[in-house]
Amino acid sequence: MKKKVLILGASSDIGIELSKKYLLENDYILDLHYSSNLKSLKKYEKNCNIIKADLSKKDTKKILKKFKNNYDIIVNLVGYINNRSFEKFTISSLEKTIRINSMLPLLIIRKSLNNMKEKKWGRIVNSSSIGVKFGGGEKTFEYSMSKHLNEFIPSHIRKLAEKNIFFNIIKIGLTNTKMHKKITNKNIVKRTKLVPTKKMATPKDISNYIFYISTSKNQFITGEVVNIAGGE
Repeated sequence: MKKKVLILGASSDIGIELSKKYLLENDYILDLHYSSNLKSLKKYEKNCNIIKADLSKKDTKKILKKFKNNYDIIVNLVGYINNRSFEKFTISSLEKTIRINSMLPLLIIRKSLNNMKEKKWGRIVNSSSIGVKFGGGEKTFEYSMSKHLNEFIPSHIRKLAEKNIFFNIIKIGLTNTKMHKKITNKNIVKRTKLVPTKKMATPKDISNYIFYISTSKNQFITGEVVNIAGGE
């Protein structure tokens, strides 16, 4: 039976590459979520279910209704950045960032846990950032704070490992994506020199690891934060 997959933030560069990997095999049914950038997902409309949902909206119940409760695999790649520094953040702006990147994805994940328990199979991957390790960049304090929250695995979910439901976090390092262009005052050349490998990852590099850890290929890894950061 084909596995039902939900990719949150599928219109991102990494989300697109991950979608391609699932589609190369005939074992998955894909729901691809986006907030505003439909253009990058247009070509997948015939083969996937496309879900538009702005996770910043206050009507939580309406948002949750857009998503099924029978996913086998859920990958959260949502990455909202507002270029707020620690000195400039406000309670409302931080709440919005955490809501989009962390809170709503966790509620969406929770909806499918009973389905996974019944099937005795499930794979969940949350995304974090190497910025968490360094306390966030000059303009990514709120983003890094929300990603730090994504590394928290509720004890309820940890206990589901015995039912073959695995929850892992991918901590993503410097990657050649459009998202970095949204960060103001960021010197990519200088930043790349700080990576031990002296190069950025590609979206394909990251998607390869996510695909492995989110499918039946992964038989024993759960409750882990896996660093994909070139040695940082």
